[in-house]
Amino acid sequence: MVSGAPMEEPEHSDLRRRRTRGSAAVAVAAATGALVAFTDGEATAAPAQEPALAEATQGARVTMPSPLGPTEPPYPPGGVGDATVVARITVYADGTVGAVEVEGEEPFASAAARAAPSWRFEPARRDGRPIGARILFPVRFRDPRAATPAAPPAAPAAPSPPRGSIATVPPSPPAAAQAIDVVVVGERGAPMTTSMTREEVRQVPGAFGDPFRAIEAMPGVTPIASGVPYFFVRGAPPGNVGYFIDGVRVPLLYHVALGPSVIHPALVERVDLYPGGFPARFGRYTGGVIAGETREPARLLHGEANLRLFDAGALVEAPWADGRGTALVGGRYAYPGALLALFSPGVELGYWDYQARVTYDASPYDRVGLFAFGSHDYLAQIEDDGDTDVVLAGDFHRLDLRYDRFFARGGRLRHAITLGHEESENQDGERAGRARLLGARVELSAPVSERLTARAGVDAQLERFDIDIRENDGDFPTRNDRALARLFTSREDLAAGLWADVVVRAAPGFEVVPGLRGDLFASGGATRATVDPRLATRLQATPRVALLSAFGVTHQPPSFLGAVPGMQVGGLRGGVQTGLLASAGVELRLPGEIKATITGFRSGFFDLSDALGNRPPGTDAGLAQRAELRGAGSAHGLEIHAHRSLSKRIGGFVSYTLSRSIRHVGRETFDSAFDRRHVLNMAAAVDVGRGWKLGGRAVFYSGIPMTVDYDLWDNDGVDGQRPDGNDDRPDTEQDIRRRERLRERLAQVVRRLSLPERLPAFFRLDLRLEKRWILRKGRTVSLTVEVLNATAGKKTLQYECSLLHGCEPQTLGPITLPSIGAEATF
Repeated sequence: MVSGAPMEEPEHSDLRRRRTRGSAAVAVAAATGALVAFTDGEATAAPAQEPALAEATQGARVTMPSPLGPTEPPYPPGGVGDATVVARITVYADGTVGAVEVEGEEPFASAAARAAPSWRFEPARRDGRPIGARILFPVRFRDPRAATPAAPPAAPAAPSPPRGSIATVPPSPPAAAQAIDVVVVGERGAPMTTSMTREEVRQVPGAFGDPFRAIEAMPGVTPIASGVPYFFVRGAPPGNVGYFIDGVRVPLLYHVALGPSVIHPALVERVDLYPGGFPARFGRYTGGVIAGETREPARLLHGEANLRLFDAGALVEAPWADGRGTALVGGRYAYPGALLALFSPGVELGYWDYQARVTYDASPYDRVGLFAFGSHDYLAQIEDDGDTDVVLAGDFHRLDLRYDRFFARGGRLRHAITLGHEESENQDGERAGRARLLGARVELSAPVSERLTARAGVDAQLERFDIDIRENDGDFPTRNDRALARLFTSREDLAAGLWADVVVRAAPGFEVVPGLRGDLFASGGATRATVDPRLATRLQATPRVALLSAFGVTHQPPSFLGAVPGMQVGGLRGGVQTGLLASAGVELRLPGEIKATITGFRSGFFDLSDALGNRPPGTDAGLAQRAELRGAGSAHGLEIHAHRSLSKRIGGFVSYTLSRSIRHVGRETFDSAFDRRHVLNMAAAVDVGRGWKLGGRAVFYSGIPMTVDYDLWDNDGVDGQRPDGNDDRPDTEQDIRRRERLRERLAQVVRRLSLPERLPAFFRLDLRLEKRWILRKGRTVSLTVEVLNATAGKKTLQYECSLLHGCEPQTLGPITLPSIGAEATF
């Protein structure tokens, strides 16, 4: 048999391929109906035999794929006699069949290839978690025309063995030796990494089948508001969290107004959250890293289409050049006009995205590819006078040209060049910012020995920013406007880095990963060089208990609220931000195929620019002014996560984070403005039979610190109102004195009211109901009804206080998002 193209599965990044010979391997394949080998660490050159399989699965409970129905194809016309062919089948984590390659005599091989896509499997599982696998599967044909042979004479009955003795069975003669392929999938995720596959996320209520939308349910993640896809990760603000797709940095992951992610879910294999101490491959962010990995190219025509109340999407992939190449195209388009006309008149909303990928295998070990993707978002408010006030408008595009070299002993070398374009508009609909990007990277992962794997890389990117925010300044720019102009300037930025780490299996069950990264930053004529050491360990203390730890130093240029296309903070005033990220925990394998982790973490941030969290009590500074405040921060806490595969008949998870996030600005020390002490996510999904699946998810956040917005320029005749009614002109000394007097009077009112120290807690319930029909030849059709925030909970943002009206809570919502959709796959 000839090896096919390398394939990745949900819990790994590299592939190990081995060609072996031996009757023992064939005997295993014949006995189980499928042959596949797994490891928890990097794969090794294990021979295809039972001892090797036991060694490969040491430290992990692995089950192989098994068919859920008959797998005997119709006997083909022109066939003669019984026959057996061997199929190499890709079984995805949802049990569906992907690529199929068959070797054997015709017409049986073709008949097996036509029938295999309609089969359904119980997927392979590692520690109870469904994973993708490529298996060798014998397909047997029985000639229906063959006469049933007469039964041979009965042999004399063997005497029964004495009671208490062990009966023996004569061994079967060994099968003839032949060459086979054994796919050994490996490289365990980095310690302290949380991963979710698309198949898992399909069952998470409130995620709408989108892998990236499930991030908020992971431990250590605190959304700034319910359903809003911008997060604090272990105390790090949204502007310090990096987004990557296949190693390509992107400015955002989600469409506007609670929209889906910018990548079609059918293209996503898994999403990894690195909350701290992440591998040396990732850098230039002091908070967490969210990395999405796309599915390997499939050698079989397949596709997926979905239709919802507010958008539609589709993805199709097909082979070409006799299977050596693949071509994929996908995208989504929103049409929310009808819903907005009913629920939010005066609001204009739209978004779309696209993905295209072409690959070609020049040889079994060489692949070239081109991956293009991008998105567009638009949100505007129609004023009473008919004018359009643009709230958000922007788009980004990426083109990644890559060459992969797969090594015979495992590992991969990737060369890639990336081109990018980003653009945003201001409130007047004119361009506010544009960025053009040119990047290059080289990544190497190669096993040096059975106990040592080396990984290294170099990457650089050059960005040109053209930013014009003068339209926002008006005739009388405020202090916040002037701060905004200082932060966002036209310029060229350069970032270049060199990194390396080593996966050392020092002893059975013990793995240590030391790493080092160096970066050079240049912006606005200033340069800074940084060095980031990293260290991660995993000790398998017992078959059910593992001890994990991770530590890392990270650096990042100044940041703002979050990534906006074409708009990033320029210059290196105050130097670069520094993060010290440490965590330690225990991983448990519990009865009932439940995996649990308990993790303690401590994070420190220096020269931190946090426009959201750096809000000292009583300040009325704008976001840009607060972004210029450079201080320090820290966070510490405990994370608990227990999970049972949602693809099981009964599955679910519990994710709880207890934490505290602190900021230090000047001489003041205070809780971060988005410090939430308690964040709890609980979800369950039940397969009630006949293709019906019901799920629910409960979300609870404790309140953030109390913030008060003093209405200093109340237009109802409050003493202190600006005489000319112009709130945009610069402050005079008289304005400042009047404001201070009014602030003191308002502070007295607030003290008499005895407002609580924290805003009210928030609770929401998400529901999901799905009916799926499995048709012939692997086709499926499903109908899904899903509701985000079915309890219509409101979020309290702050209190607004004035002398005339006292203090009133300012709420957001209720933000309730219903969805009725249909999905079809083939």
